[in-house]
Amino acid sequence: MSSDLHRSALAARAWPFEEARKVVARLERKSKRGETVKEVLFETGYGPSGLPHIGTFGEVARTTWVRHAFALMSDMPTRLISFSDDMDGLRKVPGNVPNPELLEANLGKPLTAVPDPFGTHSSYGAHNNARLRAFLDRFGFEYEFLSSTECYKSGRFDDALMLVLENFEAVRDIVLPTLGPERRATYSPFLPISPKSGIVLQVPVLEWDKRRGTIVFEDEGAKTELPVTRGHVKCQWKVDWAMRWCALGIDYEMSGKDLISSVELSTKVTRALGKEPPETLSYELFLDEHGQRISKSKGNGLSVDDWLAYGPDESIALYMFQKPRTAKRLYFDVIPKAVDEYIALLEQYRAANDPAARLENPVFHIHNGDPPAQSYPVSFALLLTLVSASNAHDRDLLWGFIRAYAPKANPKDNPGLDRLVGYALRYYEDFVKPTKQYRAPTDKERAALLDLRAVLEGFGDERDAEKIQFEVYEVGKRHAFEPLRDWFKAIYEVLFGQTQGPRFGSFAALFGCAQTARMITAALEREA
Repeated sequence: MSSDLHRSALAARAWPFEEARKVVARLERKSKRGETVKEVLFETGYGPSGLPHIGTFGEVARTTWVRHAFALMSDMPTRLISFSDDMDGLRKVPGNVPNPELLEANLGKPLTAVPDPFGTHSSYGAHNNARLRAFLDRFGFEYEFLSSTECYKSGRFDDALMLVLENFEAVRDIVLPTLGPERRATYSPFLPISPKSGIVLQVPVLEWDKRRGTIVFEDEGAKTELPVTRGHVKCQWKVDWAMRWCALGIDYEMSGKDLISSVELSTKVTRALGKEPPETLSYELFLDEHGQRISKSKGNGLSVDDWLAYGPDESIALYMFQKPRTAKRLYFDVIPKAVDEYIALLEQYRAANDPAARLENPVFHIHNGDPPAQSYPVSFALLLTLVSASNAHDRDLLWGFIRAYAPKANPKDNPGLDRLVGYALRYYEDFVKPTKQYRAPTDKERAALLDLRAVLEGFGDERDAEKIQFEVYEVGKRHAFEPLRDWFKAIYEVLFGQTQGPRFGSFAALFGCAQTARMITAALEREA
């Protein structure tokens, strides 16, 4: 790492650097206390009762960006742990799995003790863990996978579990005020796993012996004693989180805004155990197009596969990068905007000569400091409008227009643009075409469009988008459109059946002035 890059990273304002500075300050505190630090651990958590989703991608991607930012500030080795809470009891049967009766018969058991309804793995938890790992590997994330069941049963958590037992009363008293009367009556930091039924039990702990390392509870009418170690019990969720932080030595973890109260309580428990809780970030949740919180049970969300059917990996990464503390709407219409924002930011990155400015650019982070040398002579919005105007249904026709506009562009040298061509064709067919609503022009708009047609016919083979755009403005002024944006709104509603689109001059330069003039003729004849 160069000294200039290191200095720039220490002063950078982009949010991953702000978060990384919290970890740097944490190390400085440990150093002052005389603690030896060999590595820094970042963690993300996953509940394998369901399949990984777009929030899973966002959390791992964002944590990865903080980790990379930290690496530019410090030479301390780091690891990213992807932790699966697969020892949780199965609470309900998901609606999207085969053989639901198999899960119904095993409700309450740890996910890794529930048979796999898909028949491909040793358990339902193992199946979903495999899906998680395949999901993360698909995006090239660097991580270490840890299973809660393996950590409990192998003894990796034993020291931390004994620490919870030694502080049983203190931990219990932190949690009790947050519970309702019924939960308070049965609450214990430990959930015993019944030797008889295999179910994770929500029962009162009648006795606890710190010397013997055991708890006593009632199981099917009989008093039963179990050690708190080696996977005989698991901790209640918020205590479990704190215990894990202590056992693994986690330095940084982020989570959704809905878990703020859990983070606060787990932080208190961690301190009661005599440990320092990790640095945390609470990110905002996603909303649907109506501003309602996205819910897997409601089915009003957008999956990673949904997004990647219409936009590249980089676009969803950029969407996740931007303003993590601000609630964002997540629906299909945001995809084209994210694609074009990515293209614009990539161009800005290449144009920036100042290394410090490059560190502030999101593409630096989403490509881990090495953005590709891709060229996009045409925006995604332009491609969508081109598909609309040309009725193109295949790549070759679209590439014909692109090469006339940018002669050096071709699929081999512009693979990113070639991918966008495919996305544009699919997005137009699925989302733009079904919603197109042409309208007839007013007399004023008709006169202006005839004027514009004459201007375009006079341009011949002109490909200068700025020159064309200037004349489009002049036509609008000549016909007294006030404000001028009403002129462009009329162009798109009459010609394309849409309320908005890319700069019209750029579109005409790409489509061809003569072709655009003929399109105006066809539109006016259609509405005559």
